[in-house]
Amino acid sequence: MNLLLLVRAYQVNGHMKANLDPLGLEQREIPEDLDLALYGFTEADLDREFFLGVWQMSGFMSENRPVQTLRSILARLQQAYCGSIGFEYMHIADRDKCNWLREKIETPTPWRYNRERREVILDRLAWSTQFENFLATKWTTAKRFGLEGGESLIPGMKEMFDRAADLGVESIVIGMSHRGRLNVLGNVVRKPLRQIFSEFSGGIRPVDEVGYTGTGDVKYHLGTSYDRPTRGGKKIHLSLVANPSHLEAADSVVVGKTRAKQYYSKDMDRTKNLGILIHGDGSFAGQGVVYETLHLSALPNYTTGGTIHIVVNNQVAFTTDPRAGRSSQYCTDVAKALSAPIFHVNGDDVEAVVHACELAAEWRQTFHSDVVVDLVCYRRFGHNEIDEPSFTQPKMYKVIKNHPSTLQIYHKKLLECGEISQQDIDRIQEKVNTILSEEFVASKDYLSKKRDWLSTNWAGFKSPEQISRVRNTGVKPEILKTVGKAISSLPENFKPHRAVKKVYEQRAQMIETGEGIDWALAEALALATLVVEGNHVRLSGQDVERGTFSHRHSVLHDQETGEEYCPLDHLVMNQDPEMFTVSNSSLSEFGVLGFELGYSMESPNSLVLWEAQFGDFANGAQVIFDQFISSGEAKWLRQTGLVVLLPHGYDGQGPEHSSARLERYLQMSDDNPYVIPDMEPTMRKQIQECNWQIVNATTPANYFHVLRRQIHRDFRKPLIVMAPKNLLRHKDCKSNLSEFDDVQGHPGFDKQGTRFKRLIKDQNDHSDLEEGIRRLVLCSGKVYYELDDERKKVGASDVAICRVEQLCPFPYDLIQRELKRYPNAEIVWCQEEAMNMGAFSYITPRLWTAMRSLGRGDMEDIKYVGRGPSAATATGFYTFHVKEQAELVHKAIGKESIS
Repeated sequence: MNLLLLVRAYQVNGHMKANLDPLGLEQREIPEDLDLALYGFTEADLDREFFLGVWQMSGFMSENRPVQTLRSILARLQQAYCGSIGFEYMHIADRDKCNWLREKIETPTPWRYNRERREVILDRLAWSTQFENFLATKWTTAKRFGLEGGESLIPGMKEMFDRAADLGVESIVIGMSHRGRLNVLGNVVRKPLRQIFSEFSGGIRPVDEVGYTGTGDVKYHLGTSYDRPTRGGKKIHLSLVANPSHLEAADSVVVGKTRAKQYYSKDMDRTKNLGILIHGDGSFAGQGVVYETLHLSALPNYTTGGTIHIVVNNQVAFTTDPRAGRSSQYCTDVAKALSAPIFHVNGDDVEAVVHACELAAEWRQTFHSDVVVDLVCYRRFGHNEIDEPSFTQPKMYKVIKNHPSTLQIYHKKLLECGEISQQDIDRIQEKVNTILSEEFVASKDYLSKKRDWLSTNWAGFKSPEQISRVRNTGVKPEILKTVGKAISSLPENFKPHRAVKKVYEQRAQMIETGEGIDWALAEALALATLVVEGNHVRLSGQDVERGTFSHRHSVLHDQETGEEYCPLDHLVMNQDPEMFTVSNSSLSEFGVLGFELGYSMESPNSLVLWEAQFGDFANGAQVIFDQFISSGEAKWLRQTGLVVLLPHGYDGQGPEHSSARLERYLQMSDDNPYVIPDMEPTMRKQIQECNWQIVNATTPANYFHVLRRQIHRDFRKPLIVMAPKNLLRHKDCKSNLSEFDDVQGHPGFDKQGTRFKRLIKDQNDHSDLEEGIRRLVLCSGKVYYELDDERKKVGASDVAICRVEQLCPFPYDLIQRELKRYPNAEIVWCQEEAMNMGAFSYITPRLWTAMRSLGRGDMEDIKYVGRGPSAATATGFYTFHVKEQAELVHKAIGKESIS
């Protein structure tokens, strides 16, 4: 029994005694339960023979192992658990998984690679090492965030990919930060070395489409993709996603892109498409998005069948020691929450690294869950090559200065065992150096092409330089009726909640009469018609199935059986269950929005939407907005049609539930406020040339058209929607079905068909010239309905109210049309938000530009009506909110002059 306890102690804590630190600096306390004396054994017992045989256990405890001496059992325990790999897996509650790992770890004899495999490993390690040496020689002062000290990552990754391909993987999506990225790009993903060298020499902007080159990005942020042959004779598609300097920000983007690949390749078993994330030790322990991403791993609509995580563990984060950077023993302890096995491996033992990486690939393909390889290495230079690390880690860098490279250590090992000669080593080194030199010469004439960055799925989609005509987004009336009936019908034996049943009965009535269509039904019609047209639609976020405001009810629950029913899953015969996906997400913004962004970037033939529970909660995902959505196309030439729904509107719910921070998105817009672009309908490229679109729609029909517009065009652009709250049930916020169709003569139809209205003119029957209107109030969003009510109440027929539905890019042509219509009107911008928030700062210079070109006054002639400047978005007192709202509405419509 005591011997069984000893074996278990090694299984649980053997990693604490493993030889993991290549520098030998780490001082770890060896657990006392690895001490023989604790179990009553002495030196005299070492040569006693024991039989270990336990039913339903694998490895040393399996029934078929022979009788052994305590000495030999102890030797194999030490070899298995205390060598260059430390295995952590006993936190996993599943016996089958633990037994599988024991079979792999507790082999009768230690694993060993043959000569042929060792030569391959040597070649890959030589490429990894000499690549960094070459860059260091040619560009001595350039930042490259090299892999020196962790070079074994490259052979480890390559062997992992080879093994994964043997086990059925066809495509791998990789996400990583800057350390070692150039090495991975060149040696793993096979980005042309001449292109990497060209970028070091200053680079050249892509040449095949003048103007569509964006701002570009530093070389260690760029992504690429490549079809790579494997050692086993297969081909595997590799794509490395572009990333910002924000460590770990790309994690969930990779997972989302992987999930999308699985959908489009019909990989229902999730065995052909794999996500691999390469982390740093400081960021894996410190960044919250790591935990958010890990916790998506087993959720039905987010799982990818397991991600392989590799932590490049420098044992220092920039200048911060581990003791100041985390509270746990290992930087990987966060992964234990997922019951993921963790393989800690000494980066100087390249064969151990390869073995751990292969084992990780086997685990993922067997159990379809996450696994972690903790590559314990070091950083030969500072955080970057021009940094001085001895300021903060003098002891470590004194050891590193005299420490041989992983390649030198491997050379010595191979020469000692006699399997590979010095001539073999010299031949490999000479080959690598020759190719590097040839590629360097070729780099001087290298011209970058757009296709080096853009994905093949997007072939035929237009750049901002190419004109994409505006398309009709209306739908044939008979299709609207058919689809409308499908999404408002429930199975006969289904028993929904009585309140939900009433909602669906009302929807059926709306479709039948063609009148009174509300926001939720308009959205359902937009999504359903896109699905019927063959597009994949995915909507996710917190509580989106029901909707935060209990308006959507896209998934119904039988009140007796608990069975779920989603009407949009039953639009066409034999509909793919994932063709329309609506899914409540985990309580995460950063991780989930990143996931949906990655998902949207895989294919243009999908409408991917993410909804915040309240608009202001989106600031939990600010990194994704700043580094990816607003600037990704400019930096990396990657288009996305992602839709972000942000509930927004002042209705007395306090500072945290009023504002979606509209001003932040407008401030990040890149349209020039002082230049009116070509607005002629057949020549207009305004949206294409802008980084994103921001709308605040006020009618269900306009919302319907803006969603459909995302798909019915030849380019993709992110769409930020200030989604309504009280308009969801507002008596006047209704549309007729005739506004959704494509019938000539129906409301909304013009010479170009039925489309999204960027501006809605005054709803009174005004002619093209109205000289008697004293005030033109421009507004956006639900404040329009309050302004209109006030106008009716006081009979202010000399006030015109126009709604700016698309704020960005600014509808100069339509604004000028209204300015001409009301030549004598005072011009007012009215908003609910505080003066330092909302659209005021964005609108003012653009409105002035539109006025200036018509000779209509100066900036001072734009009058502001709204709340005054404020630190908080809104008051927490409902009565004060009502008073403020009434005052601003009265001021906008009243006869008093506005100062």
